[in-house]
Amino acid sequence: MTRDEFNQFCQSLPTTSHVVQWHDSDVWKVGGKVFAICNSQDAPVASITFKTSKMDYEILRGMSGLRPAPYFASRGMTWIQRYDYSELTDNQLQQCIAESHRIVTSGFSQRKRSELGL
Repeated sequence: MTRDEFNQFCQSLPTTSHVVQWHDSDVWKVGGKVFAICNSQDAPVASITFKTSKMDYEILRGMSGLRPAPYFASRGMTWIQRYDYSELTDNQLQQCIAESHRIVTSGFSQRKRSELGL
């Protein structure tokens, strides 16, 4: 998945917003909370970071091209980063990003979910 494909996919998810921050990273949010980040900075593979469930975190962190996300994982958060070519297909990566979106929105109150139209 390229950076452009990442941005197109994230934009297709409900009620998302996009900002560029943290050294030219594409940061995607829902309800003001981050659910996915992409930074290519001239790397051959776009670095994509996303939130996971605890079980998926344990599975994904052992796969080639994936690792616990720097900064996030060191603080006990279950975030994974695809930093190199990995075993995940683009479709699987999209599923992971969509699940990250779902995990983040599931933490919102009913009121906030309603305000966002979720």
